[in-house]
Amino acid sequence: MTPDEVRIREGLSSYQSQTNQTTLDMSHSHSINTIPSVRDYIISEDLLQGQRLHGRMSNVRRFFCLFVTFDFLFISLMWLICVMLDGKYIIDALKAQILHYNIHTSLFDIVAVAFSRFFVLILFYGICYINHWIIISLSTALSCAFLIVKVFMFDWPKSTQPIFEVLLILVSFILSWGEAWFLDFRVIPQETNADRYLITNAEAERAPLIRSYVQGLPSMYTESVGNFYSPMATPEGSHRSVMVRDLDELVIEAAVLTQEQEDQYRLLGAQTLQSAWDLYQKNDWKLEKKRDVDCVYSRKDPKAGTVFKLEVIISASPRYLFDELYFRVDNLAKWNTSVKDSYKVQTVDEYTDITYQISEDAAGGLVSSRDFVNLRHWALIEDTYVMCCVKCDHPKLPPGNKYVRAENGIGGYVIESIPDGPDKCRFIWMVNPNLNIKVPKFILDRELVNMMFVFAKDLRDHLKKEETR
Repeated sequence: MTPDEVRIREGLSSYQSQTNQTTLDMSHSHSINTIPSVRDYIISEDLLQGQRLHGRMSNVRRFFCLFVTFDFLFISLMWLICVMLDGKYIIDALKAQILHYNIHTSLFDIVAVAFSRFFVLILFYGICYINHWIIISLSTALSCAFLIVKVFMFDWPKSTQPIFEVLLILVSFILSWGEAWFLDFRVIPQETNADRYLITNAEAERAPLIRSYVQGLPSMYTESVGNFYSPMATPEGSHRSVMVRDLDELVIEAAVLTQEQEDQYRLLGAQTLQSAWDLYQKNDWKLEKKRDVDCVYSRKDPKAGTVFKLEVIISASPRYLFDELYFRVDNLAKWNTSVKDSYKVQTVDEYTDITYQISEDAAGGLVSSRDFVNLRHWALIEDTYVMCCVKCDHPKLPPGNKYVRAENGIGGYVIESIPDGPDKCRFIWMVNPNLNIKVPKFILDRELVNMMFVFAKDLRDHLKKEETR
């Protein structure tokens, strides 16, 4: 470790001791106040109304379709009342209104306009499921234009029930505008926001578990909320000051995230968690290499390329292993021989943070040290700890000249209990790095597989040492 890096580590430790008097250690820092805040995880009812589950119509759009149907049926009912109040035999009155239609005496055209509006809106917004205002604007404009013309063309002096006929025209006018307002100000915004902030991918069999997590439902948390760490509050509320290190110039400064940046990080974390869980559920993994009981699998992904998965049995409880890998990330370089340095540089919330790692040289020096900026996000799903990891940008961590910036694709850890006992668990590590280097792919893949086996050995050795202390 260079003198500059030693000074950086000391500066970071000093800063953390001043700003956070508790360590980020689940086994030592507990709080009952760890239920996600309303702003963070409990999504509003309006947002949930715009969500499409399993490809079905959203609640808000279904209500719009019912509203359009009500428009047609209500106008038809009012027209029938007007016809019957005319005092003629109902059959003769209907023949005069429909078969002998005259724009000056018949109101059947208003029903026809209501039916046309119903047919067009159900076709485009109920069946074709378009998400644009142009159709509703045309239907409303044409309906209103016809109603205005109807007012001038209708022979009002000969009308026997002018009050009901006036109400029929006014109600038709109001309902057509109500449909336009509801679609443009309720349906489209709610569905757009639901697509943006909620996860609706149902590809995985257990995808609803992730969706419940994003919405902050209590079914997500199978352990007592008292078992989870809650960071100390800061005077700035959700804006947190963090340490950022420039390894070339030794710059230490505070970074304050805006509300928009925090929300973007949370959204990226939730989306990555869903993708990592889906990746874990895939059944097309191919065995790449095996050492004793440790196995490395690979999978070809059309978008991400080759993804590797390490699967091993670890002699530690799932809770303890998760604690070690997530909350003690600053200690990673002390026992992982593939990592040169590791820091947590930003805490977004108790489930999301940003870390910075520097790798050691690999492949006999063919691959020089790389640095990584990662967003991490975790959840507890059916007694299984899931921690996802993906590349991200940070305003205070731009690429430098000393290290080549590498990128981690969607991956992470899955830690689940096994029947062998409470002090053993199955550990899965999925990784998909882009090292930004021009080296034959088969060499990089071989080194990555070996590195994953080395990681498993380092992890076991570290846990043994911790157990003997």
